[in-house]
Amino acid sequence: YAGARVVVGRDARHGSEAFCTEAAGVLTAAGFDVHVLPSPLPTPVLAFAVRQLKAAAGVQITASHNPPADNGYKVFLADGAQLRSPVDAMVEAAIDAQPGATSIPVAEGWAGVDTSLLEAYLDRVASLPRGTARELRVAVTPMHGVGGESVTEALRRAGFTDVHMVASQAKPDPDFPSVAFPNPEEPGATDALLALAAEVEADLAVALDPDADRCALGVPLPESAGGGWRMLHGDETGELLAEHVLSTLDRTEHPDPLVATTVVSSSMLRRIASVHGARCAVTLTGFKNIARAGRGLIYGYEEALGYCVDPAAVADKDGISAAVLACDLAATLKAAGRSLQDVLDELSIAHGVHLTEGISFDLDRASINALVARLKDELSAELPAPDVLVLREEHDRVVIRPSGTEPKLKTYIEIVEPVPEPTELPAARARAAERMAQAREDVRTLLGL
Repeated sequence: YAGARVVVGRDARHGSEAFCTEAAGVLTAAGFDVHVLPSPLPTPVLAFAVRQLKAAAGVQITASHNPPADNGYKVFLADGAQLRSPVDAMVEAAIDAQPGATSIPVAEGWAGVDTSLLEAYLDRVASLPRGTARELRVAVTPMHGVGGESVTEALRRAGFTDVHMVASQAKPDPDFPSVAFPNPEEPGATDALLALAAEVEADLAVALDPDADRCALGVPLPESAGGGWRMLHGDETGELLAEHVLSTLDRTEHPDPLVATTVVSSSMLRRIASVHGARCAVTLTGFKNIARAGRGLIYGYEEALGYCVDPAAVADKDGISAAVLACDLAATLKAAGRSLQDVLDELSIAHGVHLTEGISFDLDRASINALVARLKDELSAELPAPDVLVLREEHDRVVIRPSGTEPKLKTYIEIVEPVPEPTELPAARARAAERMAQAREDVRTLLGL
């Protein structure tokens, strides 16, 4: 590997700059041609840089949406996607074989990456919109992370200039002082965003996580439903973006398109893909799998707010490009007197209500392993991986798996309720909610938790 190029980037967390310098020094001493990004930047920029600079690998120092005291190390391979099996096991074995940290050689002499790389990324993202409508008022928060300047500039270049930032969360702050957890999925994390959206009478609310690789959307509720705002579930956003990408796709350029999602995400993507004559792949969790789902990949998503809308440029989840494409869709709909909720309603009428919910249980690893082993013995479950169980009843589904990063057992419930007539959509949603409540209790009973 002597002379192979590696790109190193970082976020703005405690220790990220020091860890970035240390990683660059170790890689330089090992004989790599190291290029370091010029400032704290979103993780998608690092993923973009790996391909743009024809690197053999990339490293991003980040802990994403973890608590303030955490930090971490994301590795990307030459295809621009995250580290995958069996390479991950090879890396772990190599780490175990090394001497103590003080014995690892460190050298200077790495190169800096100039700002043209970020310019190229922003130009690429700004080129994504399919429509011409740009009248849209957007409220945005980077949640004290590194995505604020990049998402604002990407939106500006794409033609969306009526953008309002949550001032208290606009600048990078490694202590994340205004949120209990810097994760758009967490209850309360987007309160300031939704308050701003209501104040400025926005059309759309956008929350990025701190390293800007994930994106959450908030939408206004109609006056008939009492007004206010709600954050969309990750599956809802995934379905909206899929419909937008597929319905505007240039089929001469992409004659046999593929979309991808994971075993824990909504099954509606398969139905949307079928209507548009596209293939749909279902992978294990994580973008290391989605990005490598197969030839012709044009779109991938997972329910945990991860969206890959331009896999030819960024083979990973990218909250900034997802935000730009969501604004494109929302502006196009607004110009036609419609809304994102209208599209969600139409998808439910066409394919049935797909209600999804995740439940996590805090357990130590030994308890998780014992519980998974018991369930495998007792149940007739599909096993897409040794520790992933899928239970089905007609169109409904429960997936059970250990978290890959935390001491948690995760469960994912999907209820599918048919909608016989458009006028029956409210009743179908009510039935789905009732069945979800029952399924929630059934899962707890099954697990004994």
